[in-house]
Amino acid sequence: MAKRSSRVPIHFHIPFRPIPDPAAVVCAPGVRFTILTSRLIRLEFSPLDQFEDHPSQVFWYRQQPVPEFETRRSAVQLEITTEYLHLRYAIGSKGFRRETLSIELRQFGTVWHYRDRDPGNLHGTARTLDGADGRVPLDQGLISRSGWAVVDDSVSLVFDQEGWLEPRSTPDNLDLYFFGYGHDYLDCLQDFCRVAGPTSLIPRWALGNWWSRYWDYSQAELLQLMEEFQAHDIPLSVCIVDMDWHTTQTGNASSGWTGYTWNKSLFPDPEGLMDRLHKQGLKVSLNLHPAAGVYPHEVQYPEMARRLGVDPASADPVPFDIADPDFAAAYFEILHHPLEAQGVDFWWVDWQQGSRSQVAGLDPLWWLNHLHFHDLARDGQKRPFVFTRWGGLGSHRYPIGFSGDTIVSWNSLAFQPYFTATAANVGFGWWSHDIGGHWCGIEDPELYTRWVQFGVFSPIFRLHSTKNPYHERRPWGHDAEVFRITRAAMQLRHAMIPYLYSMAWRSTMQGCPLVLPMYSVYPEDEEAYHIPNQYLFGSELIAAPFVAPRDADTRLSRQAVWLPAGDWFDYFSGKRYAGGRWHTLYGALDDIPVLAKAGGIVPLGPRVSWDGIANPAELTVHVFAGADNHFELYEDDGDTQAYLTGHGCITPLIQRWQEQRLQFTVAAAQGDISLVPAERTYNLVVHGIRHPDHLQLSIRGQDRLVDYTYHEAAETLSIVGIVVTPTDELTLTCGVRAGTLLSRRDRRLETCRKMLRAFRLDTAAKHQVDQDLLDILDKPALLMNHSAYLADSHLAALSNAVTE
Repeated sequence: MAKRSSRVPIHFHIPFRPIPDPAAVVCAPGVRFTILTSRLIRLEFSPLDQFEDHPSQVFWYRQQPVPEFETRRSAVQLEITTEYLHLRYAIGSKGFRRETLSIELRQFGTVWHYRDRDPGNLHGTARTLDGADGRVPLDQGLISRSGWAVVDDSVSLVFDQEGWLEPRSTPDNLDLYFFGYGHDYLDCLQDFCRVAGPTSLIPRWALGNWWSRYWDYSQAELLQLMEEFQAHDIPLSVCIVDMDWHTTQTGNASSGWTGYTWNKSLFPDPEGLMDRLHKQGLKVSLNLHPAAGVYPHEVQYPEMARRLGVDPASADPVPFDIADPDFAAAYFEILHHPLEAQGVDFWWVDWQQGSRSQVAGLDPLWWLNHLHFHDLARDGQKRPFVFTRWGGLGSHRYPIGFSGDTIVSWNSLAFQPYFTATAANVGFGWWSHDIGGHWCGIEDPELYTRWVQFGVFSPIFRLHSTKNPYHERRPWGHDAEVFRITRAAMQLRHAMIPYLYSMAWRSTMQGCPLVLPMYSVYPEDEEAYHIPNQYLFGSELIAAPFVAPRDADTRLSRQAVWLPAGDWFDYFSGKRYAGGRWHTLYGALDDIPVLAKAGGIVPLGPRVSWDGIANPAELTVHVFAGADNHFELYEDDGDTQAYLTGHGCITPLIQRWQEQRLQFTVAAAQGDISLVPAERTYNLVVHGIRHPDHLQLSIRGQDRLVDYTYHEAAETLSIVGIVVTPTDELTLTCGVRAGTLLSRRDRRLETCRKMLRAFRLDTAAKHQVDQDLLDILDKPALLMNHSAYLADSHLAALSNAVTE
């Protein structure tokens, strides 16, 4: 074990609650069972009857409210029954075996026996996508169609009283956690976060657009690039400076990975650089590869050497040993804190050097994540944050994750929606991908555009690539069409921060990640398990990004989508889709398949601004008609830990739906209203309704004159410029006297004509089809009259449109 210091810095002393209420613990010779919840049981075996009570790397909060359970004990058998589980153990057994330990899921009759294989596990995530050109194997998750999952925590390290990791004193013990949640997948995630610890609330600015590139920018070049983003009206919130910010042992800025000394040939004024970036509303991060230790060329070397007992005159390097508390203290205090004082906001811990350290079983990546995360919050004010790789179970506590260096390919893009959503099965909700791909492969403007569009509807939006001039990640570095589309996409991402931050709050409070597989919410629908490129994006939306090239004949992208029961609306066009069935969506390069549920409420901020932290003074709220719904818009200061003591504000947004009437309310804000603008302008856009016969707008119960616009083609009602205070209640009521308010306009004709315009097809043939469209809509079989000159993909697309 590494040499221990007498004291670990206080900010690494986590207020764990590892010892459960004694009333939740049931013991028998050699075994201990802890009923953590009615569906989560800790199963321990010890040949010496000595058990581990320290917090482990994964499980920190075993002290939970004691659920109701019954215990029955005989000379030969112990039984524990909760509302959901029935455990049986043969007393006197020398360890857990299949015939001695079982747990029945009472609702299903399913019985798990010790060491049973889990054939239905839905997987979790992976350490990295480095070098991936498509799929990679994923670790096991907490979610399984079998109804149960088991986490073996036997070999994880444990924390001592000072908050430092050490090996277990009981290495021969078994320490298992049985998750018996059936198909209540979200309950499983919520309870896991209760016992393992919640996902920290990420800073608001992290949800904006990030720029990152492995490139040896000079200070002037990097500042000019940030100004070019502003000049092109593309908002950014984060600027990462990759490895070339520091010098290396050889002095060659491109040859080494580890470094802590500014390369003054590129960055002559680091404080000035970061001050300028901060004034542009950007947060700044520097890349770290700490594995090589500290060498004499570093300006910090003499102090590091003296601190750790190395004679500076010897020029011997200070080896990297993050498992040693003395090294770790010097690592932060000498190498990192001064750079943070210069203006570094957070660190990109880009660890790629294996999983071994000086302490057996301690993965340096896991430990770096833990230490960097808590060190950044050492003053008790700044919100903890780290940008790093997945270190294994428990890493959900350390957002956010960098997924690694993928190959530039359609295969890489096609895997990322599935990879991102499935990570929710281990509670990991904040993956950040290299949008556009990292290296190699064939650069393709269409691929770049589709990757950007996926990035908008992924947890973290970050452009990145390697040091190769033929990789282009600037939106204006492509043709005019790509620039127009990707700029609009990045502006939309910035506008979505109010929605995304509310979902980040939900993730922290409820253990429910932003991106979820469809089966998380619809576990009894078989279709939900067979749509790897489709996922829930927050509480209101489904995203199914295009991840394959456009068809050569239709010149359209294609995506199969399954929609749960109920009405759904294309988020951009407002087109209504019936749920409970499959749909095939086609789209041009500027189309993104995103569906909003009936009743959906999506608040947006400004599309272009240069402050990703402030709560906006103007909000545009998109309301999708057709169902009751309650959305909580969450806001706080966006950057500190004050939210932990109640300094947050929730504005309820409520839709009440009846067949002939919709009422939408912005209720009075609850909580610390000093955090939101004293006056806020609301723009309301109601989708999917007919032109209403009557309309009423009231503020604090007082009717106001309504100036509105109804868009017939989009089936939307828009009211702009409504100014209210946080304590006001704003209510919009609209309705019709007969029939239903919900619009059901037939859009098939316009859809077919839009397709025909896109098709690679002789214009005379297009005209011929168009002339027969009305008859084809009435009798779809007539489409085959044109099969002589329509390609199969043409026929498939038109057939889908006319039978929709």
